[in-house]
Amino acid sequence: MPQENAIIYFHRGYNCAQSVFAAFAGEMGLSEDAALRLPAAFGAGLGRMRGTCGAFSGLALIAGFKHGNLSPDPADKERIFALTRKLADDFCAEFGSLQCRELLHLPPDAEEGARPSERTAAYYASRPCERCVAFCAAKAAEILGKD
Repeated sequence: MPQENAIIYFHRGYNCAQSVFAAFAGEMGLSEDAALRLPAAFGAGLGRMRGTCGAFSGLALIAGFKHGNLSPDPADKERIFALTRKLADDFCAEFGSLQCRELLHLPPDAEEGARPSERTAAYYASRPCERCVAFCAAKAAEILGKD
């Protein structure tokens, strides 16, 4: 099941974007290496800056892979933008925000460096990340027709 594969990646220490995206490497015709590298910078809210959730970013990349525009035609762009907005609405309905900082209940002025947090039992217990990864993997499976 795709959600389980995404959670396995997450528990192996990959970021949320990598975990969602790499779970579907085969469906997208990508090697595991490529599927881990492409979304690598999107983790922890883009480069650990706590912006848009990495799990959602991985989902958006999959949506673009499947339904992204291949022309600069505004109607083609509108279709992928509408799908992305729908996915964002679904995500926000489930979790309350798209912002990593808000999902983790971090103060707006909290300064964090680029160094990732150590993965411990307390890390996993204190964050919604695993649920976000599973949710986004389930949506990705729907998009790719793998549910």
